[in-house]
Amino acid sequence: MSNARRSDLVKYLLALVLCGSNGIVAAYIDLPSDQVPLLRALIGFVTLAAVLLVRNRGTQGLAARSHPREVPYLLASGAALGTGWILLFRSYQMIGVGVTTLIYYLGPVLVMALSPVLFGNRLNRHKVLGFAVVAAGAFLIGSDSLASNPSVPGLLLASLTTLCYALMVVCAKRVSHIHGLENATIQLGGSLAAVAVLFVASGDALVAIPASSVVPVLVIGLVNTAVELYAYYTAIDALPVQSVAVLGYLEPLSAVVLSALVLGEPFGLARVVGTACILGGAVWCELVGNRHDAASAGEKDAELARAGRIHARRARTGRPDARRRPAVSATQVRGA
Repeated sequence: MSNARRSDLVKYLLALVLCGSNGIVAAYIDLPSDQVPLLRALIGFVTLAAVLLVRNRGTQGLAARSHPREVPYLLASGAALGTGWILLFRSYQMIGVGVTTLIYYLGPVLVMALSPVLFGNRLNRHKVLGFAVVAAGAFLIGSDSLASNPSVPGLLLASLTTLCYALMVVCAKRVSHIHGLENATIQLGGSLAAVAVLFVASGDALVAIPASSVVPVLVIGLVNTAVELYAYYTAIDALPVQSVAVLGYLEPLSAVVLSALVLGEPFGLARVVGTACILGGAVWCELVGNRHDAASAGEKDAELARAGRIHARRARTGRPDARRRPAVSATQVRGA
């Protein structure tokens, strides 16, 4: 592994651990749950915007200037992210950090399940199996949470974060030219706008930050948002897609472990099995399901290439041109 690749891997792992510790840091902030994401987005956006402008010496050379049509999708993705933050921090207080984070990370699986409708992708049996395992894990965790801490509103809020995650991913997939720090800054701007609007709409007043909460607020804004997003978006552009997908599930795992060790949240057998099902099923979808898709696509490409060679050979030997005949089926190609 090259030094550059090792550096990107370290940055990505750092971003995952930082994101997994968000609920832990938030537990030490004595502020209303809606004000925490507002401060987080504000501090993070100002920091990233300043770094971006200094690095680029202004707005010259920004990809957004050349591809303005992608900016609304990034802002919408950020708005979904910010809305998810509000729901997350409320859910943290109701059902705990570990359970909330695991439910939130049903989002990637939801995107996979809806991919035939959203992106025209096909679902193979391996992905369906992975979805079933994830669903079983979610049921175990949900039922255990209701038994130990019966907060139906908390579970509903956590479930809504899954939809926010899915919407964030769907919008972000429309962006193909804006990357790295610029991507993170614009997305965080959308998060700040959404959080600010929702905070004003709630009618809540800003509360002065207690002295005991100043350091945690700065940590969650500077480290767990600005540094985390910078590390995340600069690393994923350089790492293999499969590594990003599979290692990404270290984030909810770290959140579950830290919430049990630091906050003393219960972690019984049902949650252990449920966590294993969610993480195992998701990794199965990423590894086996996507590998099967890639193999199927490779076989199809090879078959089409062979059909092209057959048509070319027939054209050279004076046989009827393929364009004047019905399309060659897979069976005909193999039999030629």
